[in-house]
Amino acid sequence: MAQIVLVSGASVAIHKACDLASKLTQDGHKVRAILTRSAVKLVSPQLFEALTSEPAYTDEFGATRRTAMDHIDLARWGQAFVVAPCTADLLARFALGLADDLATTTALALPTSVPRLVCPAMNPTMLAAPIVRRHLETLQGDGWNVLAPDVGRMACGDEGAGRLPEPDAIAAWISRALAR
Repeated sequence: MAQIVLVSGASVAIHKACDLASKLTQDGHKVRAILTRSAVKLVSPQLFEALTSEPAYTDEFGATRRTAMDHIDLARWGQAFVVAPCTADLLARFALGLADDLATTTALALPTSVPRLVCPAMNPTMLAAPIVRRHLETLQGDGWNVLAPDVGRMACGDEGAGRLPEPDAIAAWISRALAR
C-alpha cells in the first residue's frame, strides 16, 4: 500500500479529512497528516494520530518538530500528496509557490513524480471568485489535480459548489493515481 501525506486546512469540512484519514488507514495505507496553524484550532493533531497510528505535523519549528527538516522528510516519504480540505488561502499559497509553513514547504520539496491533489472546500461565492479560479488553473497547469467540489448546502447556509467531496471519492482518486 502507499504512503500518503494529507494536508488539512481550516475548514468546517475538516471532519471529512478525519474520515478520509481513517478510511485510507483501514485500506492499508500509511497516512501522515499536516495541519495548518488555523486547522489546529478546529481539530487536534492527536485525533489524526489516533486515526492513522502515524505522526501528525503542525509546524516546522519549535517543540512539535520531529526532525531537522520535516518538510524534506515528508516530501521524500509521501507517494501521494493530498490537500483536503483545501481552503482559498492554502490554494493561493500553493499556486504562488509560497513557502511559509510546513504544508507549503513540503509541497515545494515534492519530487515531480508524486501525484498531487487539491480538494477545494469553500463558500460557493469564494470558489467562483476570479482569483480562486486563476489559482486552480495555475495549479492544474503545474501538474496538480483538482477534485471538483460537491454541490449542496454549505455550513454557512448557502447552496452551490464548494462542499468537500466525500472521503470515498477522494480515496478512489488516490487509488487511481497510485495505479498509474
